[in-house]
Amino acid sequence: MDVYEQLEKLAIKLPSLPKPVGFYIPAIREGDYFYTSGMLPLLDGKLVYEGKLGNELSIDQGMKAAEISSINCLSALHNIITLNKLRIIRVEGYVNSTPSFTDQSKVMNGASELIYKIFQEDGMHTRIAIGVSSLPMNSPVEVVLIAKLKP
Repeated sequence: MDVYEQLEKLAIKLPSLPKPVGFYIPAIREGDYFYTSGMLPLLDGKLVYEGKLGNELSIDQGMKAAEISSINCLSALHNIITLNKLRIIRVEGYVNSTPSFTDQSKVMNGASELIYKIFQEDGMHTRIAIGVSSLPMNSPVEVVLIAKLKP
């Protein structure tokens, strides 16, 4: 299974590497592991969605924001290694939400389902979905990926 063929089938084009909004690098390799920085749902440097889940945004909008953020994570990984060499180990999601919003896991399904569609079995991962009171630029989500070099 070729990851790039899957991306093409899904009509997903990896965007140019998002410019960091702070002082950090988008992704790093440490041994056989690859870590991305937190990625926002940015396209061409602008947030596609903005606001809190449970207030301004629906679960479907949050899921789409998580997908876009995941694609940005993949772009960061692609910048340092071919994606075909990776297995996704963990997806971490931070959801900008109201105190009463409890569907963070549904929002992060946007990221998890997309990763599985792209990587198939190599995309089965552990995950955490955390509700937070705010995120940079009033982003609804921030996603982090951890991947490992396949044997």
